[in-house]
Amino acid sequence: MKQEAVLVLDCGATNVRAMAVESQGKIVAKATVANESQISAENPHWHDWSLDDILQRLERCCQQVMAQLRGWEIRAITVTTFGVDGALTDERGELLYPIISWKCPRTVETMAAINCTISPHELQTLSGVGQFSFNTLYKLLWLKENHPQLIDRADAWLFISSLINHRLTGELTTDRTMAGTSQMLDIHNSRFSDTILQAAGLPERLFPRQVIPGEIIGTLRPQMATALGLTPGIPVISAGHDTQFALFGSGAGLSAPVLSSGTWEILMARSQGVNTSLLPEFAGSTCELDSLPGLFNPGLQWLASGVLEWVRQLYWHDVEAPRVYQKMMAEAEQVKPGCDGLQMDCGLMTRPSNAGWQGVTLATTRGHFYRSTLESLSWQLRGNLQVLESLGDFKAQELLLVGGGSRNALWNQIKADILDLPVKVLDDAETTVLGAAMFAWSGCGAFSSPEQARAQVDYQYRYFYPGVHCEAYRKIAAKGV
Repeated sequence: MKQEAVLVLDCGATNVRAMAVESQGKIVAKATVANESQISAENPHWHDWSLDDILQRLERCCQQVMAQLRGWEIRAITVTTFGVDGALTDERGELLYPIISWKCPRTVETMAAINCTISPHELQTLSGVGQFSFNTLYKLLWLKENHPQLIDRADAWLFISSLINHRLTGELTTDRTMAGTSQMLDIHNSRFSDTILQAAGLPERLFPRQVIPGEIIGTLRPQMATALGLTPGIPVISAGHDTQFALFGSGAGLSAPVLSSGTWEILMARSQGVNTSLLPEFAGSTCELDSLPGLFNPGLQWLASGVLEWVRQLYWHDVEAPRVYQKMMAEAEQVKPGCDGLQMDCGLMTRPSNAGWQGVTLATTRGHFYRSTLESLSWQLRGNLQVLESLGDFKAQELLLVGGGSRNALWNQIKADILDLPVKVLDDAETTVLGAAMFAWSGCGAFSSPEQARAQVDYQYRYFYPGVHCEAYRKIAAKGV
């Protein structure tokens, strides 16, 4: 009997990957190529994505994966990417202007001027999405202001996932979860908002038909099949924004907070409802559409491991990885909770004038600096979890932790102690790929639903329970620190 897998094309900001996943959720072949934006031809301070480069990287990955899968049958293909970025295209799907990267600063002034057309409060209440300069809305407003003729000429706006899907199938579509990141959707009815589009002066015709996760977009075209090393006619299934599929792929149920810990920490939950009018009160808040219809993903995000890397470069720049991380944790473990009064404000991007340490003495070691940073980020998590509970109307019983930050055992324990909650860490870090694969398996008819597909996965977790330092942190919290 021929073995079967689905193929997930995962375009991240750091890496482009192809992974083959069998029906029990096991990754049976994978390949990775580094991804990077490029300097804009218009301005050396701007950043674009090259679609041709991304496609070539995907082709290389697919060819490597298929070389590992002699005798296997690929049942379906699905694409997941980071959100918000995309491009104006003509009716053939050809780009009219380069893909502006989320790293690019050119839209900062556009966001600052949004009050002239619609208030940020109304924007977030309608769309759920917070004020981030890289939002799709600000890219389109920047193009309207600087290249107005392109808006008139354009047949469509395609997010990166839809650009890739178009190359695979020839179909112009909008992945629903990508639309949920745009700051242009009326999130409560999953449609592009007339109010927002009219205020921005943008035509709704720019957005092709929405496809929901698990829906068949089309079939793989012969030319792309040859380039990828695949068979023509394979169904291409809609996925979309990586965050939503990481949530689903983590195994999280409703009202279960999930922390994706990396350069940024993103705390989200899968919720049946959300009061979006509360969102503007909280910095870094957002709400996106869940991978399943009728559900929402309220959340908050803040810079996390990016701060830890800064501390590493300051105090451990002479120690090479990976030994440096064990050394940092070992030195921090010698410091007691509260770090002898050393406190850090981690708002290096949001509160730069107040960010940094207080309580430094001649007895302060670099272990103090590192532990105080871990504690500060964990206190930030505690506050944000309380906000998330109010937004999603639930009470957390535990925290599910995924991502690169989850490999830091000391940080995991500090989180459990400060939250006074069990923290469970998923051993399999490939939650985005796993989640997208479950929708692909469902979409090609192997399972009746993504939930049935997910039920086949044997999830393995490691637990960190509130421990001996929990009482010390309770006392610190009681002091209002």
